[in-house]
Amino acid sequence: MTEPIYRRIAHDLRRRIRSGDLPPGHQLPPEPELKKLYNASRNTVRDAIKWLATNGLVETRPGQGTFVRDRINPFVTTLSPDPETGLGGGEGEAAFTEVRERGRAPSRSAPKVELQAATGNIAARLRIPEGTQVLSRLQERFIDGTPWSLLTTFYPMDLVRQGATLLLVPDEIPGGSVRYLRKTLNLVQVGYRDRILVRAPDENEALFFGLPDDGRISMISLIRTGYRADDDGPVPFRVTFTVLPADRNQLVINSGEVPAARAAAAAPPVPLQRLYVRSRALKRPSSGAEAPDSAPLSPAPAS
Repeated sequence: MTEPIYRRIAHDLRRRIRSGDLPPGHQLPPEPELKKLYNASRNTVRDAIKWLATNGLVETRPGQGTFVRDRINPFVTTLSPDPETGLGGGEGEAAFTEVRERGRAPSRSAPKVELQAATGNIAARLRIPEGTQVLSRLQERFIDGTPWSLLTTFYPMDLVRQGATLLLVPDEIPGGSVRYLRKTLNLVQVGYRDRILVRAPDENEALFFGLPDDGRISMISLIRTGYRADDDGPVPFRVTFTVLPADRNQLVINSGEVPAARAAAAAPPVPLQRLYVRSRALKRPSSGAEAPDSAPLSPAPAS
């Protein structure tokens, strides 16, 4: 099957990017120059640039041109609970410990504290009427100086009224809020429930993470609801929303006996479209009989 011209152009530019001939931050030649270089039409060149952008290799800046993007080293977050503390991964000091153990440098902003009226998902997860006053604590988190995630936790204001006043302070809570609430209010987190959603970034998220504004890089939205014990069953006392760009984050959940070493980042999957094209190119047996079930389908080389 003949490869489209735009794809051949895109693959050649990708080769130059990976070889360092076009390093991160370098501007690609303008359209007229690319048309002449590859003897191609304007639309063909634009399709090649679009392919590179879709695969996260370049970004187009209005009024400036197309530039090679920095290569991001994905980070793997273990969501499984700590067997000793029972606290979930991906938040608090557990998340920063994992970053350091992987030889990378974590940092975070001071918490931004606000009083809000609960709406939508917040009210639903905390099982409170919409309009009920809640307290939120927002933090920006970074790995090696690159924006990594945004984490916002909501608490019913009743916890503050009962004496958990440090929740109002825009500073780190020693040991984390779960331990603080246990020590201050004897409120014990007996479990938590994670919901994992995938969606397009909103305007603020795209700006903070430096994402293209066309939504092609998805956001992983992790909603974690923490529960305390009650005579009528577990009752939610906090809900944490963590948003992570899919181009720099991978999630792992362990169950049972697994290797002690932390999971490494997985290579990008082979697109289904490429597997389909490759399968159509396979030769069928000359007799007209179907290929045996055991015949392997080799994926195309990773892009």
